[in-house]
Amino acid sequence: MLGWMRNFIDNYTHGMYFPKIQIMDIIEILIITVIVYEIMLWIKNTKAWMLLRGIIMLGVFILVAWIFQMHTILFLAAQSINVLAIAAVVVFQPELRRALEKLGEKNILNSINPFDKNRDNERFSDETADSIVRACYEMGSVCTGALIVVEQAIRLNEYEMTGIELDCKVSSQVLINIFEHNTPLHDGAVIIRGDRITSATCYLPLSDNMSISKDLGTRHRAALGMSEVCDALVIVVSEETGLVSAAMGGRLTRGIKREELREMLSQIQYRKSEQKRFTIRKGWRRR
Repeated sequence: MLGWMRNFIDNYTHGMYFPKIQIMDIIEILIITVIVYEIMLWIKNTKAWMLLRGIIMLGVFILVAWIFQMHTILFLAAQSINVLAIAAVVVFQPELRRALEKLGEKNILNSINPFDKNRDNERFSDETADSIVRACYEMGSVCTGALIVVEQAIRLNEYEMTGIELDCKVSSQVLINIFEHNTPLHDGAVIIRGDRITSATCYLPLSDNMSISKDLGTRHRAALGMSEVCDALVIVVSEETGLVSAAMGGRLTRGIKREELREMLSQIQYRKSEQKRFTIRKGWRRR
């Protein structure tokens, strides 16, 4: 029986080449798989998906031109490739920058990057989180508009430069006073790093997402736009309704409760490498 099976395998595999697979080949395949997976996620979650669709359509058009030997079209396409590549880099510069920033957030890089070691003491305390929540809902009760950015891994230095430097400890009284009507600092956003307010009256990028509700004002569009270009948690207090909303990762959650906002702050309070020491709480509800 064994001899018959051996002859059967030899007959059907005769002349076939089976490469010798080594451990480095497996590691290389895994690395390429992860890279391709990350690229596909980036394409799916950004405007690059529209670019990919356009490239596919252009490729089909060029294939048809090649089949029917349309020499002029093929010549123009060959001459335009370099120009289109440079144009794509310019047009999608924000998305490419975001992709590189996401790469820098990975734990494998943070663990070997000596320049990130001083970031450990910049995670905010429970007192800071409670102060942010208290200030937001006290301002919401009297319909005082507010825009608060809580920094995470990505530095927001370029946005801090658009405002006024404060460098003061976070407290509910300070936040309420900043956003009080007719005060010099009430217009714009506040940026919080660790337990300190770094800047006020900061300008944030507005979202160009056409699917968001038309009744959203500039604060909400700025919060959503900021969450699209960085990993920060952006909190908005509506001046019209007093409702508290939060944006993170390009998603805006409107009308959240006090407990939900506190839960959001708890989930970003510690670095990813430290979260294993703490209980992972249930995610917040989206409306």
